[in-house]
Amino acid sequence: MSESDAVNQPPAPQGPWPPPPPSGTYPPPSYQPSYQPPPPYEPPPAGAPAGPPPANPSHRSSWIILAVVVAGTVLLSGLGVGWGMAVSRAIHSAVTAQHPIQTVPQIGGSAGQSSQALDVQAVADKVSAATVDINTVIGGLGQSASGQAAGTGMILTSSGEVLTNHHVVQGSTSIKVTIPGRSGTYSATVVGVSPPADVALIQIQGVSSLPTVKLADSSTLSVGQPVVAIGNALGQGGAPSVTQGSITALNQTITASSDNGSTEQLNGLIQSDAPISPGDSGGPLANASGQVIGMITAGEAQGFRRTTSTVGYAIPATDAVGVVNEIRAGHASASVLIGQTGHLGVSVANLDARTAARLGLSAGSGALIRGVQQGSPAEQIGIAANAVIVAVDGKQIASADDLGPVLWVHKPGQKVQVTWVDTSGRHTATATLIDGPTA
Repeated sequence: MSESDAVNQPPAPQGPWPPPPPSGTYPPPSYQPSYQPPPPYEPPPAGAPAGPPPANPSHRSSWIILAVVVAGTVLLSGLGVGWGMAVSRAIHSAVTAQHPIQTVPQIGGSAGQSSQALDVQAVADKVSAATVDINTVIGGLGQSASGQAAGTGMILTSSGEVLTNHHVVQGSTSIKVTIPGRSGTYSATVVGVSPPADVALIQIQGVSSLPTVKLADSSTLSVGQPVVAIGNALGQGGAPSVTQGSITALNQTITASSDNGSTEQLNGLIQSDAPISPGDSGGPLANASGQVIGMITAGEAQGFRRTTSTVGYAIPATDAVGVVNEIRAGHASASVLIGQTGHLGVSVANLDARTAARLGLSAGSGALIRGVQQGSPAEQIGIAANAVIVAVDGKQIASADDLGPVLWVHKPGQKVQVTWVDTSGRHTATATLIDGPTA
């Protein structure tokens, strides 16, 4: 995704809250990280969004997302689409069912929380010990593109299960975690993700007896309730950034489209005015009692990359925990993906008629190949840049968004029949999917 996105936002809520910047805003609307993760093949969640429908799309410029690139060269400009591999997701679970993560009632309830005095340091003392920095290595695909990205996570279990955003780990080939009070860094692996919900569960390796966050029932939140936002602001590491504010709206829907025409949508979000920055993604939004009520996901901002926003969005804790428990139980589905992903080895974009004509392609729609990983299954069967995938296993691919869902029913090592069109005609061949970066 490039730095310029088309953004859809719900109408501004009523009451005392800081109005969004007049231009150049982002919800995250597209919460995807600026390091350009794998192509956005996921469709928006099924069903109509809760609350008022979002406004018609409008083009905004230079909005940032909350997973900050701290180094690297992964398509910061150029292709205009996420660099990565079109993937399938392994739906065969190797996860042992565990006792589910639980939320607890908010201390004081909704009314009590709205009037409760906010002791920021006391909240930080309760939450920061279980808030970790997440640093990932991205890609290493195609034209030797690689980079690093940073985000935040929350420790859920003493054995090292960590909740974070999907977009924090998306496209990663390596994950390192820094734990407060412990020296060095720890490797982590992805247990499972839900791209539509922007939720991921990762496991820190070789740890025990860790402190954990306390998750509160987010169904009792109220506008005006004081909150504290904590995270790895700007990916700088060290002591977490701690800011304060209040809830300004509930049940918000945010939507964005990337330059290749694909869209992402999140529903039911908490909006607050606690300042947040790139790198805070996956961090806690806590109430005055030090309970986590949401996971920071995105914010609106003018500027370029390193801008702080006072219009932030968080996934309610109750919603995030629901996804986490599906992952922990091994309940894979089209939206909850367990374990290692399979890869075809391409980066894709939507094909439009103008591009098809310019490239001399007979296909009018499909997943346009923008890049092919060296040695990948796609390269091995003869797919090259500027070809268009039009079917997988006989199922039509009308856009880049269609490719992932069709492949999700497969796992690495399984075979798929791919049909594509290039300037020499129409071709069909069988590809064996491989392991690759996190979906």
